[in-house]
Amino acid sequence: MASRSQIHSQKPPLNRRPSSISAVPVAATTPKKEWSLDDFEIGKPLGRGKFGRVYLAREVKTKYIVALKVIFKEQLEKHGLFKQLQREMEIQSNLRHPNVLRLYGWFHDDLRIVLILEYAHGGELYRHLRKSGHFSEKQAASYIASLTQALAYCHEKHVIHRDIKPENLLLDHEGRLKIADFGWSVQLKSESKRKTMCGTLDYLPPEMLEEKAHDYTVDNWTLGVLCYELLYGVPPFEAESQKDTFRRIMKVDLRFPSTPNVSAEAKNLITRLLVKDSSKRLSLKEILEHPWVIKNAEYTDACTN
Repeated sequence: MASRSQIHSQKPPLNRRPSSISAVPVAATTPKKEWSLDDFEIGKPLGRGKFGRVYLAREVKTKYIVALKVIFKEQLEKHGLFKQLQREMEIQSNLRHPNVLRLYGWFHDDLRIVLILEYAHGGELYRHLRKSGHFSEKQAASYIASLTQALAYCHEKHVIHRDIKPENLLLDHEGRLKIADFGWSVQLKSESKRKTMCGTLDYLPPEMLEEKAHDYTVDNWTLGVLCYELLYGVPPFEAESQKDTFRRIMKVDLRFPSTPNVSAEAKNLITRLLVKDSSKRLSLKEILEHPWVIKNAEYTDACTN
């Protein structure tokens, strides 16, 4: 899998694109002593990340299919990410939405922490996008509508995702979109804001580049970037160098190629999300009410629950 640059406040080495990935009903907030790798039949690898791998697996007794995300403690300790993983697990385990990948439980041994995740048969949206080059407006609008609903739910739970991108979106066996990686997510209380620069290079909002405090509207910005990438096949501010990408984001240097032919309504939605002043970006409610979304999005019962 290709990789896209990730950024956080500790400024790690940059790659071009990074990675992330029915169910066993176990509590996810505490380790269950009865769970171990012996309780699962391990299948093929589904993906590889910086700190471990994701495997297809089947729980021996129930025969339920899950994904096991195996994370090595040595790598977490080396990079000081135990606290971040704990926060990710706490957040994801408490979210219940058809467009959010479930975290069912976890266990550990001396070397590894293993997360028991919902299995998304369709894999990464990124892979499908690379294969097709770009999506139709109906496809893109349907994904944007589903994701907007999921983010509205997360925001109601005081959760900001902060790293929406095609690599962190999976598809289940019905083609339903699932937010899969909450590694950079955070919970905000009341009207507080955060200052950590984190996320993925091409998706960073201007306020993070300026090292200003940010709030829920960073997710609205990433919806605009994602919508552009789904329709055109590339992110809107992509440039030859990191410096040039930063410059284009700061200026909101937004250009629409002549091909593929994208409707004026789609461009209007993107333009109204990619606004430097975060207070003037479309709200999630306004996205769902936008004429382009209403005209093109195909909802399923699962997506509107």
